[in-house]
Amino acid sequence: MKYLIACLGNIGSEYANTRHNIGFMVADHLAKELGNSFSLSRLAYVSEMKYKGRQMIVIKPTTYMNLSGKAVIYWATMEKIPLENILVVCDDLALPVGTLRMRKKGSDGGHNGLKSVIESVGSSDFCRLRFGIGNDFAKGKQIDFVIGEWDKAEIDEIQPRIATAADIIKSFVAIGPDLTMNQYNNK
Repeated sequence: MKYLIACLGNIGSEYANTRHNIGFMVADHLAKELGNSFSLSRLAYVSEMKYKGRQMIVIKPTTYMNLSGKAVIYWATMEKIPLENILVVCDDLALPVGTLRMRKKGSDGGHNGLKSVIESVGSSDFCRLRFGIGNDFAKGKQIDFVIGEWDKAEIDEIQPRIATAADIIKSFVAIGPDLTMNQYNNK
């Protein structure tokens, strides 16, 4: 069984510690935890990881957030991974900082990365793990907020949640989305 774990963010050092890059932060934590690293490949940094006999292709798209779907469809097609074995990890303004919520399908919720994935795969029926970044910004300042860096208090709050997000990914590949959602959503 192969799984595609698409962790969304933007490449470049100027985006490294931004709220929009929480997907990359989760991917890096997972790779470190499982003793893996990423290498640059077509449309993404890629790492092949194994967990409980399951193979994960974990990607950090190099297409920038708004074109994330190009990398997702390329790697899903290349690795012959069905839609039900795809998990997209991304930030979410609608959730309080550190809140983790997994869903099996849904709209893009105004998230351009999810919008791109939905358009590219031709469906919204794929799992997504949304990581809350809060919405503490003035009217008209949404873009500045999402590409802004985490402050010290937020970093302290999200570090353990990044580890939990990695646990959710491992659970997704080991026991599937339904049991994972029962175990982790609203916790």
